[in-house]
Amino acid sequence: MTNMDLNDFFRPVSIEKPNHLFLNQDNTVGRNITVHTPNRPIGNIDSYNIALLGIPEDRNSPNKGTSQAPDRIRDKFYQLYKFFPKVKLIDLGNMIPGTTPQDTYFGVSEILFELVNKNILPILLGGSQDITYGAYLAFEKMKKVVNLVTIDSRIDLSDSGDQFTSQTYLSKVLSGSYLNDYTNIGHQVYFSDQDDLDYLKKSFFDAFRLGIARSGLSEMEPVLRDATIISLDVCAIRQSDAPGHFSATPNGFYGEEICKLSNYAGLSDRLMVLGIFEGNPNFDINDQTSHLSAQALWYFIDGFTKKRTERPHEKAKEYREYIVHLNEVNQDLVFYKSMKTNRWWIKTPALEPKPGSPEFISCSYEDYKKASKQEIPDRWWKAYQKFN
Repeated sequence: MTNMDLNDFFRPVSIEKPNHLFLNQDNTVGRNITVHTPNRPIGNIDSYNIALLGIPEDRNSPNKGTSQAPDRIRDKFYQLYKFFPKVKLIDLGNMIPGTTPQDTYFGVSEILFELVNKNILPILLGGSQDITYGAYLAFEKMKKVVNLVTIDSRIDLSDSGDQFTSQTYLSKVLSGSYLNDYTNIGHQVYFSDQDDLDYLKKSFFDAFRLGIARSGLSEMEPVLRDATIISLDVCAIRQSDAPGHFSATPNGFYGEEICKLSNYAGLSDRLMVLGIFEGNPNFDINDQTSHLSAQALWYFIDGFTKKRTERPHEKAKEYREYIVHLNEVNQDLVFYKSMKTNRWWIKTPALEPKPGSPEFISCSYEDYKKASKQEIPDRWWKAYQKFN
């Protein structure tokens, strides 16, 4: 594979120096990250772990102004303390938008194809959430199956004819031939078309409504652990914590909860792309949404520094096996617990495994406890129906 010249795709970072630096400059992210500037073009990036990419694209979104968000987020992110010395970060700058939004999606796919193949995790700073489609296209090009997780107050699926927008982009992603699984976390029922929820259920996809997700936030960790792409819409956060959105609403995740979910995402050893979308400086108050986006990004990288690659079948002595027989379906459920991280998995209930099917799916201790009480865990039942 030939290396592309990323300088052809990105404008250098150009943000004003903050008027007030509350932290010691030498210990901040801004002093410990390689930044693409007019005087420092992008060179060899093979040694980096994470790359920031601003994607100033909002032409297919009613939330006009999100194209201004990348610089606001990085401005706040640069001012935070850096507690992850083992992670090498590079900020590639803002991608030059294509002539059309479709050109931008294609450009995103080309860039991510390059980065993922170099084992660099891209963090997309949007921009509108339809950019997620461009991320998916990168994996189509790689012919790799994808588990997509969105964190959103709405299911961006409802069909509006031939119009492709940030509110309908999922229809194309979910019909993609390389999509293995999809989950949304945090939808609010009064913003969700029941037909869309029924479609997800029939397709063996998941949607955790806001109340369910908030009442058991740790139960979202297995979902995020198996994700390939995670796409966060800041509208999933309540207005008082993140007002920077054209349709911000009173209910949603608290800022601390979004940071916790971001930390879970960073711990995933399967994740290949993270996107933070839909923040709009035109509606923000004192850059609060940009501050929170930067802090969620910080918590993601903090998780990234602590992640472990774990596969139950690779080193059996590091895992404890538990077998529970479910009388109702006459099936043995095989659970594995890591003795190092206390994380849980369940063997995929595929009677005839298909090529590329996962051997294990992530689960929780709660799933094991349910099975022990002869209750069928939802994760297992969905997988059983899907794979058989």
